[in-house]
Order: sequence, then structure tokens, then C-alpha cells
Amino acid sequence: MELIQAQQVKHPLEPLSTEEIEIAVQTLKEKKQLNTYDRFVSVMLREPGKEMVIGFDGSASFKREAAIVILNNALNACYEAVVSITDQQVVSWTHVPGVQPTIMLDEQVECEQAVKASPAFQAAIERLGITDSSLVMVDLWSAGNFGFEDEQSIRMARPLCFLRSEAGENGYARPLGIIPVIDLNSMEVIRVEEYPYRVIPPKSANYTPGAAGELRTDLKPIEITQPDGPSFTLNGHEVNWQKWNLRIGFNTREGLTIHTVSYEDQGRKRPILYRAALSEMVVPYGDPGPTQNRKNAFDSGEYGIGQLANSLELGCDCVGYIQYLDAAMTNSRGETVVIKNAICMHEEDYGILWKHTDWRTNEVEVRRSRRLVISSISTVANYEYGFFWYFYQDGNIEFQIKLTGILSVGALEENEQPLYGTMVAPELYAPNHQHFFNVRLDLQIDGNENSVYEVNTEAAPAGPENPFNNAFWAKSTLLETEKEAVRDLDLRSARYWKFVNDNVKNEMNQSVGYKIVPGENCFPFASPESSLIKRAGFIQHHLWVTPYDRDEMFAAGNYPNQHAGGDGLSKWTEEDRPVANTDIVVWYTMGHNHIPRPEDWPVMPTAYTGFLLKPVGFFSASPALDVPPSTKISACSSKGSKASGCHSKEGHG
Repeated sequence: MELIQAQQVKHPLEPLSTEEIEIAVQTLKEKKQLNTYDRFVSVMLREPGKEMVIGFDGSASFKREAAIVILNNALNACYEAVVSITDQQVVSWTHVPGVQPTIMLDEQVECEQAVKASPAFQAAIERLGITDSSLVMVDLWSAGNFGFEDEQSIRMARPLCFLRSEAGENGYARPLGIIPVIDLNSMEVIRVEEYPYRVIPPKSANYTPGAAGELRTDLKPIEITQPDGPSFTLNGHEVNWQKWNLRIGFNTREGLTIHTVSYEDQGRKRPILYRAALSEMVVPYGDPGPTQNRKNAFDSGEYGIGQLANSLELGCDCVGYIQYLDAAMTNSRGETVVIKNAICMHEEDYGILWKHTDWRTNEVEVRRSRRLVISSISTVANYEYGFFWYFYQDGNIEFQIKLTGILSVGALEENEQPLYGTMVAPELYAPNHQHFFNVRLDLQIDGNENSVYEVNTEAAPAGPENPFNNAFWAKSTLLETEKEAVRDLDLRSARYWKFVNDNVKNEMNQSVGYKIVPGENCFPFASPESSLIKRAGFIQHHLWVTPYDRDEMFAAGNYPNQHAGGDGLSKWTEEDRPVANTDIVVWYTMGHNHIPRPEDWPVMPTAYTGFLLKPVGFFSASPALDVPPSTKISACSSKGSKASGCHSKEGHG
């Protein structure tokens, strides 16, 4: 096999190419004599050290490495390997005892086949009057860890089962009270749990155009055009747009990643973020019933958001002048898989950027805003998650998660009313649940030495200096250690956190920085003694801060699948390391509390959660002053203009 020279790769953070993946896989197979029991959980770029990347100017050669996770089915053993693609050598090979790596996409397919072939399962569905097993859907769900000793020694799954009335129908409308328990290493059904539902919910819940009845006929077309092309440029995975420069990455577990984000300010390229990505997510269900009470899906660590990414070429996921990027990875046999158009990049018009009308002179200045959108969408069984990074002309950075898809439902006894959920159709209910997401932000605000301040707004005390009791101020408190920096939102004080570089000042001698503007959020309702909280301790708090450590990447630890808990942020922050004026990582947790509605059925209108990173003192004045008026609505800047175009979507970007 031809050697890929490192010099051919333009940047150390370029994702692995299909050729590099093939070399890494073949090298590991040959050097470690892997056999059919060895399965490739993931093959990803082993990102070089931060110092090397920051100092890279394109002149020096460098070596490319792949980080590979292997599961041996025969031994029920997990191994981590680092392979030098440049040298075609195995740099390291490490057994990681007592863990279960991410569930592979192949396993989900094999699991369904094994369950349907099981005599015990066939007998169970026959007792429900089901004669055609091809209409049964078997969704692999992780087993979690609830302290049962007989579950610790196997790679286990507890799938949920549903029934289609005919091929292509929405089977999620008909949940079955059957849970097969399966050993994923041997693909053998250990037992089938049966729960006494008298009826299978009868009502169909299709959502395709033919099932929706008469479609609306009064929608006029909206056309988005960019006759001169987009304003961004793409070189490999490096993006330049307006004054932004950044790199796009993608991997099996995290999916979309953003790297080396900087903003050009008065001729200077000023760094803001070194790396940003979804660290972990978990979806706990709040129903104590036997088919629901073990549903705590770690969709990133247990399933891999990246390997579940959609190919965006077939739908209207992105609109406008689109630039797509593919994602290369492997299946569990080490064969290269390419998800075509896994990443979508385009520009959007975003309304008014800024405006002022001088009412004395009737002079109007208005600028329209546009934003750069970088997105990816993953399907995790019944749910869809869209991950969107937005970059704005005023220096803002936004991360938004869009939740849609189909509710995970349960069946009801006749005339039963659900206590822990909402009825969405006859004999059918959707359990209460929550979605928690943690984003890891490796800060680099004008350098690596950053600090975090908590800002609380307080009312000033009554007295001679506050005669009308109207005064309030913002109090900033430096968070100096990890334990001090474990923090929660507080609406009473309009609390937020700002990330600053105290070594760099703006024109007003203020430390340059960014603040996080929270969106929707909540707390978990599970008990602190629950399996969920033990395994996903990061959801107990909204903000965590740690010193940079290359090996601390995931909020619940490297291997949350069937893990007993106590790993990740909950463990690391016990060291109480200093986090002031040093190289730090901020971890932000956001929660979506989902009490289902009938309107969420049969397919859920998109819900949104996220946050905004907003410059606070990073610039000495508005960085958006130099945005020109739209050429098609230049009359907006004319004295006395009443042109309707001032508020139109003309000049859409």
C-alpha cells in the first residue's frame, strides 16, 4: 500500500482521508494480527498536541496518527491503539479493562436480526398475536448499569420493540411490551422480558405526505439566490468568512467539531477558541414503569453521534448556496465508509444587524445581518438531533441544537391515564424525559492564559447614594479553582459567566473576553443516588471549568456504556486544580425538559436549545460598523428614505 506522506496534508487538524484510514486499519491488522473477533469501534485522527498546532506555519513536516478503539468479541475486551500513518507502525496498544466501548452501527443491524431469529422472541410475539416478524422493529437500547452482577461480565443491550401494521408504516406508534435482553458479543438472546399489555395501540401515525390528508395550497415560493456565489472560501477543511477563520473537523463519536477559531481585528488575527464540540449527551426518562425505567441513553458516548450522521444530499436540510463536506470513517470490520455530505455550510440572512433613525434629521442607517452556518444532523433511532454552529458579523458565536423526530412511546392499559407522561393517541403515551447536552469549549481568548468570572447583578442598598432605590450593579467574581467553578444558573441575579484574558486589555483597560449567554436550561429530576446521576454527574451543574488536559475530552468519561459511574467531570474536578490565568477548558451543560404534548405526535416539530458566545470587551467598539449597506437597498441610508426595501429580505446572503 502506498505511503501517505505527511507533507501532502496541508494542516495537522485535517480529518483523516479514506486513504489514511485504510493505511491505519491495515497496519493495525498486520502488526497485531487481528482476527474476525476484533471489531473496529472507531478510527479517528489523533489530534497533535496544542503547541504543535498553534505553532504550525506550513513549513515543517509532521507525522499523522490515528486513534483506534478495538473490541474483541471473543474476549469481551477493549483495546486502544495509536497508529502512525506516516511510518505505518503501531505506536501503542493498550488493553482497557472493565469497559464497554461505543455501540457500533453494525451491532444495531445484527442485534435486530438476532432477536428476530430467537425462538424465545418468536414465541413471545406469537402470544401477542403477531405472525409476521418482518413487521417487528427492534431498536437497540443500551442496558446502562443498575448494579446487577450478572450484567457486568457481558456486553449487553435491552432493545425496545415496535410493530408496523404494514411495510413502511410508522412502527413507533405500536410499542410492544417485550424487551429482549441480548449479549452483543455472541448475539445471543439471554431472555425475553414480557409485560402485560392487553392491546397493541391501534391508531396509525404516519407522517408522509400521503398520510397527512389534504396539503396546504397557499404557500408561495421563497427563493434564496446568491448569483455571485458565497462569501466564504474553503481550503480543505479551513474556512474563511468575513473576518472569521476556523477549521472544521468530524469524527465517529463527537460528530461535528470546530477548531482554531479566530477573528481578524484591525489587521490582527485574534484567537478565540482552540476547539469546540459536543462532549456528551444523555436522555433520561422519568417513568418508573418496567419498559421505561432503564432508558438513559448516552447518545454520544454509547452510540456515536458521528457514525449516525445523515447524508444531507436528499432532503431540504440546508437551503441556499451550499458547500458540503463528506465524513470518512470505518464500519466495525475496518472497511472504509464515507457519509456523503455529512456537513453542510452556507450563509443565511438574519434580519437587522444594527439600525438607528435620527428622528430630527430623518436620516436612517441600517445594516442587514448574515451568518455563516455549519451543521450536521444525526438520527439516533427515533430522534433526530441537528447540531448548528453560527458565526456572526458582530463577533458572536452561537451553538444550537435542534431536536425533532419521533417520541419514544409506551402502551397503556385500556382506560389507563398516564401519571408520568402524556397521552398522545388511544392506548399510547409519551413518557416525560429530559435531554442534556454538554459542550466542551477549549478557550484561547487572545492566548492560552484565560480565566472565568461569574457575574451576578445585585441591587444596590438603600441610602444617600441610592435615594430612589433604583440602582444595581454587576459584581464579577473570579473562579480560581475547579471546585469553585462548578456553578449553576440563577435567574434572580441574571447570572452569566465571562471568559477573559487578564493579560490583554482593550482601549478602556478592560480585560478582553467573551461571555456565555444561556438559552433554555433545566436541572435533572432524578435522585442523586440514581444510576443516571452516578453515570452522568455532569448534568448536575451548568458550568464546569478544568485546566487543559489532552486526555480529558468527554464529560462522562471515555466509556460510559455500562459504566457504573464516577468518571469524567465529577472525578476530574475532585483534584480542585487551579483554573485562573491558565490554559482552561469550559464545559457547559444545557438541558431540555420535555413534558410531551399531543402536538409532538406523530413527528415532533423542532425544539431548540443552545447558547451564545458574545464578545464582552474583546473589541474596543462594535466590530460590525464596517458592514456595508446592502447594494440592493442602498436607499436605506438615504435621507428621508421610506423605501420598503429597508425592511425587506433583499440582498439575502
